[in-house]
Amino acid sequence: MVALVIAEHDNASLKGSTLHTVTAALQCGGEVHVLVAGSNAGAAAAAAAQIAGVAKVLVADAPAFADGLAENVAEQVLAVAAAYSHILAPATAYGKNILPRVAAKLDVAQISEITKVDAPDTFERPIYAGNAIATVQSSDKVKVITVRSTGFDAAAASGGAAATETLAAVADSGKSVFVGREVAKSDRPELTAAKIIVSGGRGIGSAENFKVLEPLADKLNAAMGASRAAVDAGFVPNDWQVGQTGKIVAPSLYIAVGISGAIQHLAGMKDSKTIVAINKDPEAPIFAVADYGIVGDLFEIVPELIKELG
Repeated sequence: MVALVIAEHDNASLKGSTLHTVTAALQCGGEVHVLVAGSNAGAAAAAAAQIAGVAKVLVADAPAFADGLAENVAEQVLAVAAAYSHILAPATAYGKNILPRVAAKLDVAQISEITKVDAPDTFERPIYAGNAIATVQSSDKVKVITVRSTGFDAAAASGGAAATETLAAVADSGKSVFVGREVAKSDRPELTAAKIIVSGGRGIGSAENFKVLEPLADKLNAAMGASRAAVDAGFVPNDWQVGQTGKIVAPSLYIAVGISGAIQHLAGMKDSKTIVAINKDPEAPIFAVADYGIVGDLFEIVPELIKELG
């Protein structure tokens, strides 16, 4: 058995999700190869070669891969798919865009958002917003899998010495064209990679009131997140949303402020190592998953926390 990991990268460096996906691939048994499809992506390929446990890095370098268009990357994956028993990608927007195309062309069932590998053909994945775990066994010749990064530790980014092989790049499919990208810039850590997250909900009350959380996030060098209710109310941008329809996170510390704990939100953060909840409602569902709960007025409690942190 040989597993292929589709690397998520920006041509200059690998995304952290790739390291988690490599861990899942290693647990499938056999060798692990990594495909870097990009343009002038030598730096990303070199980083992939250093990942512990990776045996080979396949590099497809062409302008058609510059922006990670799913139609082109999927064709490159299909060009080498016959050599692999498992094809894995992160369960991010990038991986979710590519692998369904691969699975459809290979006529196999995709296994989505796995959190555990029980055997090379058997995997666990959350269903019903994380309230149940399904064990899925696949008899397909090729297992096409997206990996939820919060379910696996990151592979060591250094210590490996994988061989590098240059592939003949497939032609541009011509099915899509990259038009532009709007990138949200912030001095704070990226939400899905942050070790500490301070997250606010509808209980904050307004966009202006969200500023009460900023000094706390600054003190902790934390990313800022939000519930869907807060995003839908227009308090904060969409890219702050944590939950089933937002970003799945598992930081060392998650501070939920004014978040009631709807099932959809819990699905996105309940794997956090330590959860602190601040809410005026003692019956709020968030307290069922919190390690520490504070019942009271967040506009009094948060400033007190900031003061205690010095």
